[in-house]
Amino acid sequence: MVNDDHSVTVNKDSAVIPGKAVPRGSFPHYRRAGDFIYVSGTSARRADNSIAGASADELGTTVLDIREQTRAVIENVRDILAEAGARLADVVEISTFLVNMNDFAGYNEVYAEFFDAGGPARTTVAVHQLPHPHLLIEIKAVAYAPRQEDIP
Repeated sequence: MVNDDHSVTVNKDSAVIPGKAVPRGSFPHYRRAGDFIYVSGTSARRADNSIAGASADELGTTVLDIREQTRAVIENVRDILAEAGARLADVVEISTFLVNMNDFAGYNEVYAEFFDAGGPARTTVAVHQLPHPHLLIEIKAVAYAPRQEDIP
């Protein structure tokens, strides 16, 4: 949790990860429940609140790149899982929210760089909008990763 002094509270069951975008609400980046780790909806937003895959051209026209955003989101999920003691290989379920299903092919292309057909169960749905107009994608994930102290 983020305290009034902007310090981060981490316990063994949930955390807001230093160096990652602070959640835009009262929730952690992840929550552990037994051997499962639930990663909150994660976007391409960086710690400085800029968005990977969102830029403006020389005329000020916004350019949004689903491939770059997808890569950034999956890398953010990977980093969050690492803090929780897990890896992308431990992910058993992914739910993806796309603002536009026309981005599905680009999303799938980058997704395949991280997961194969034997990877996590997956659901992809279209949503009306995400918390920022430059966000094209958000992913939440569930990983199965027994605590190291529980492994003989």
